Amino acid sequence: MQALVGETYWRRLVFFYIPLFMFLTFLMFPFFWMFVASIKPDREMYDLSLSPYWVHEPTLEHWTFLFTKTYFLLWTFNTLLIAIGSTALSLFCGVLAGYALARLSFWGSTTMGIFIFVTYLVPPSLLFIPLSDIISGLNMMDSRWSLILAYPTILAPFCAWLLMGYFKTIPRELEDCARVDGATWVQAFVKIILPLATPGILSAGIFAFTLSWNEFLYALVFLSSPENKTVPVGVVTSLVISDIYNWGALMSGALFGSIPVAIVYSFFVEYYVTGMTGGAVKG
Repeated sequence: MQALVGETYWRRLVFFYIPLFMFLTFLMFPFFWMFVASIKPDREMYDLSLSPYWVHEPTLEHWTFLFTKTYFLLWTFNTLLIAIGSTALSLFCGVLAGYALARLSFWGSTTMGIFIFVTYLVPPSLLFIPLSDIISGLNMMDSRWSLILAYPTILAPFCAWLLMGYFKTIPRELEDCARVDGATWVQAFVKIILPLATPGILSAGIFAFTLSWNEFLYALVFLSSPENKTVPVGVVTSLVISDIYNWGALMSGALFGSIPVAIVYSFFVEYYVTGMTGGAVKG
């Protein structure tokens, strides 16, 4: 009995705990590196005789510079506002389009579903030029609204494609029963389908929020004023002057800029995994 327990322990150690520890170490190393660089004085950062993985005299001067000498808090507010607005708009379009493609039978519905997914695969670098003309024609250049309206062009197709597959896992019989009980199509959709599709909607929302938070190209092209920039663009353009890299402040900005996304994932990771791997109803 003891031999069996010992064998189980060693097997679990070798095939589960050690690989898990190695994976977590690999995953967390960038955050560790950003944190170390953000509290390391410049003289230690450029002293090659010192260990790059350790701080001998920690300092908060880079944090102070980031929060007092730059628009980082305003960049964070802009990024949060843009991410929430574009995610809400993308989910609204994605839910309606995904439900229509999953439930309504009409000519070309399958082809349209494939076309929506192919649209998502188009590189954003090919779209920002025509989008720039559209945004400029609407007099929205250097405005947060330009990104709120531009991001759904790359977010909504994926949300619709993801939710289309998720809606197909919900049995039609549930809607039919609601219709027999006197509910309208809208009532059946709002009270039956949407609650069951919550994991899928949250997974699509997390994807859209993350992509809009980290997006760089559109934010660089559409926004020019320092106070209107997002975190990815503001950190790079304001803390890199010519060939001079303020590494301490850059790492501080990258560290604090990744915290909101980590918080979102920590709260909704269970729904995210369910939405990406499972279905709404399992029997």
